[in-house]
Amino acid sequence: MRTPRLAGALLSALALALAATGCGTDPASGGRTAGSGAAGPATGAPADRVEPLAATPRPRLPVSVGSADGKRVTVTSADRVVPLTGGLSEIVFTLGLGKHVVARDITTTFEQAAKLPVVTRAHDVSAESVLSLKPTLVLADTTTGPAEAIGQLRDAGIPLVVIDPAKGLDDVDRRIDAVASALGVPDAGTALKQRTDDRLAAVRKSVPAPEDGRKDGQRPRVAFLYLRGTASVYLLGGRDSGASSLLEAAGAIDAGKASGLTKDFTAITSEALAKAAPDVILVMTKGLESVGGTDGLVKIPGVAETPAGMDRRVVSIDDGVLLNYGPRTDQVLASLVRQLYADGK
Repeated sequence: MRTPRLAGALLSALALALAATGCGTDPASGGRTAGSGAAGPATGAPADRVEPLAATPRPRLPVSVGSADGKRVTVTSADRVVPLTGGLSEIVFTLGLGKHVVARDITTTFEQAAKLPVVTRAHDVSAESVLSLKPTLVLADTTTGPAEAIGQLRDAGIPLVVIDPAKGLDDVDRRIDAVASALGVPDAGTALKQRTDDRLAAVRKSVPAPEDGRKDGQRPRVAFLYLRGTASVYLLGGRDSGASSLLEAAGAIDAGKASGLTKDFTAITSEALAKAAPDVILVMTKGLESVGGTDGLVKIPGVAETPAGMDRRVVSIDDGVLLNYGPRTDQVLASLVRQLYADGK
């Protein structure tokens, strides 16, 4: 659950929430609209599983790759891989190298990785836990921490490749390339990029034109809310929340961004919601559950007064895939499109 980015405010909120609740995200369900039942994925495997490429690649190593923290890293073996975010794990497994993964972090929730040992406490990496598994390659992104743990792994001589987080749909191919290069399987990376791009293009073609998608012919305004009721975390996404490119690809307007919110997230207030004036509210599934579903959501100050609150129009997509921006993003986009344009609303 970044994967696809989770900006600083969201990471802090999520860490706090997970610490308070003692849980991570659920296996991805493909998204569901509150009160309307489940919606399955448009293509590929069910959303709680990744769909590996048909051919299993053989790593060609050693390779020397650049790391986002300015290091040059030589990878000599991909026999024991530890990806430290759910989005990176998803790419490794989808490239066909899941059998080489020996651990996961708390945001890795898909079925094939469920039995792997967890090497994070909330979102903090335990260097001791990682080192005990004798990895030959660790994959992280620039939000992975704490810095002391990353330093311990480097000091131990473990090849550690840091990859820039995803901010939007344009980052999907870049992230696949970076992971495939570090694993020594560039051809598999090319194949996965092509498959992913083709599936995203097919979903984009299904987006209704404004005159077809809404009775009033207008693009829906969608506010992305990050909620963790158990930790009293209630945030409204702005320009840098990570959701904008998904919403725009679905033919919608990011209401937080359009209302002038330039930060990633800001605390929800009645005034901010009134200015955003969303027709629809987008939430993560666990977040919606944490406030008691739609009934609880509309009790948050200001929500009931928005067009979305008055119409109880809520789109819910699972935490584990919403912002990953990886090989399953076509499923996320397809679910978003289905829910936004149900019944031509």
